[in-house]
Amino acid sequence: MSSVTPFPSSSTPIETDAVIIGAGPCGLFTVFEMGLLDMKCHLVDILDRPGGQCAELYPEKPIYDIPGYPEITGQELTDKLMEQIQPFDPQFHLHQMAESLEKLDNGKWRLTTDMGTVLDATCIIIAAGGGSFVPKKPPIPGIEDYEGTSVFYAVRKMDQFRDKKLVIVGGGDSALDWAINLEPIAQSLTLVHRRDDFRAAPDSVTKMRELVQAGRMRFETGQVKSLIGQNGKLEAIEIENMDKVRHTVECDCLLPFFGLTMKLGPIANFGLNLDQNLIPVDTEKFETSTPGIFAVGDINSYPGKLKLILSGFHEAALMSRQAFRYCRPDAKLKFEYTTSSSSLQTKLGVSE
Repeated sequence: MSSVTPFPSSSTPIETDAVIIGAGPCGLFTVFEMGLLDMKCHLVDILDRPGGQCAELYPEKPIYDIPGYPEITGQELTDKLMEQIQPFDPQFHLHQMAESLEKLDNGKWRLTTDMGTVLDATCIIIAAGGGSFVPKKPPIPGIEDYEGTSVFYAVRKMDQFRDKKLVIVGGGDSALDWAINLEPIAQSLTLVHRRDDFRAAPDSVTKMRELVQAGRMRFETGQVKSLIGQNGKLEAIEIENMDKVRHTVECDCLLPFFGLTMKLGPIANFGLNLDQNLIPVDTEKFETSTPGIFAVGDINSYPGKLKLILSGFHEAALMSRQAFRYCRPDAKLKFEYTTSSSSLQTKLGVSE
């Protein structure tokens, strides 16, 4: 698992070349591209660990479209990226939100977090995905009393649910994928959805129905109306079916997958020209309408945009070259390959 020592909080301005808002895969790879050009980065992320959505929501879920990896989990990808950027000593400000941004008289940007950390940088790079991910919670009375102990909105460690009586609620990809993946280790598993129709991939729906037909899991149409338990520990849930008839199902852990709400947060107040909560950029430098502020990954928008991790990696590579021109205006930008450049290999610690 990726672990970092967070940079000590301080209200004294910290000088750096670039501040990266977001420590997901695109933000982490940006550190690598910036580091190859001798630029130092500080990262700010609202989560308590690097990895973004991959580490927070899908740490054990396979990803199949990362070049060179036929299959890799979200956590494994995060670990590999952290290993890759280690030579550049990035500094992390975790569990903090980028709250305000102002232009200083010296031309630098001053970013302040909600924890009072002040960062002065030549460039600001927004790699915040879709913003802050907040789970949509079902309207069940008292559900807050069970959150974190018996009610979970994400699966971070599958083994946490081993030998448990699980109830998964939802009809999208997350609900069906986790029903299929957790069924082998659960004591029992019930999938609940308000109708016998799903928004998930057809293959997942087929696999789920095969498991139900084989008696390895249950499927019920209806909605969870109440929770039964005490001291944060669930014992059962009450389900109301389509005929308004209620019955109880034994349950140790409830996993509601109702999707996520993405909130752009204070970034929306940075004076950028937003388009439907996305940040338009050019496709040469991935710079926003404000010079010195860039956006890479899912947060940006341009014609032909594909919301893929590998697209964000490409954007980071091109963006870093324009950032170099701001951070090192008197230096010559030299293009080099890591396979043949002894200077780059020295930076990476792989030179002989």
